[in-house]
Amino acid sequence: MSQGRVVLGVDPGSRCMGYGLVAEHSGVLTLVAAGVVRPKEELMSLRLGYMYAAITQMIQEHRPCAVAVEEVFLGPNQSSALKLGQARGAVLAACGVAGVDVYGYAPTLIKKSLVGAGRAEKSQVSFMVGQLLGVRPDWAEDTGDALAAAICHLNHCRLLSLATTGQRDMSRL
Repeated sequence: MSQGRVVLGVDPGSRCMGYGLVAEHSGVLTLVAAGVVRPKEELMSLRLGYMYAAITQMIQEHRPCAVAVEEVFLGPNQSSALKLGQARGAVLAACGVAGVDVYGYAPTLIKKSLVGAGRAEKSQVSFMVGQLLGVRPDWAEDTGDALAAAICHLNHCRLLSLATTGQRDMSRL
């Protein structure tokens, strides 16, 4: 039995990177794998290399059709935003080398698409992710955010497909 379309969601971080693989088959979402990558190295270059290798391994093992990555939001701490951008860059580089398409989503868009509110709490997002996947959300917050990004992308693709089909049907009238 085919597991359908698989999307890898990633919540990049310089010390902890959440990931989640979600499959969709005939509109049904299934959890494939999820967790966090926590490099032990102190040097940023080594942490980024570790994250790159982890994403590369996930892509080779699960063959996702796309990767959904949470975009960097700019807060008051520019140093944190820069480190987050570097972690995101390691993810993008791994995907680029593997030839997998990457789609970025703002954290507020991800939350709004799952919970209905762009400023939802992480616990609300994890709860909704658990409901959609039919599992108890006992994962780290970064994992919940990564799974939410994957589900957001699958929902976006489904919506675009329906819109395209509707436009084709309307042109026949």
